[in-house]
Amino acid sequence: MVIYIGMIENIKFRITQYKKKYTKGFANKHGLDIVVYYEKFESPEDTITRKKQIKKWNRLWKINLNNDFNLDWNDLSYFFI
Repeated sequence: MVIYIGMIENIKFRITQYKKKYTKGFANKHGLDIVVYYEKFESPEDTITRKKQIKKWNRLWKINLNNDFNLDWNDLSYFFI
């Protein structure tokens, strides 16, 4: 299982790109097209800080973070599209 941590300004647009395989980057290469965790921030600076923090975590911490938020790892994309 691949865990992708990223920052998205327009989540509805980006989810559509991922689901329709319009991107040619990491997400498409690894078949990533569901959202299982998200956080919302008021400023890009806060978002970048949090993204960098989580990226430094070990894999188990990331899994536990998601389990606390979405235990069954359901696709949460429908909240945005």
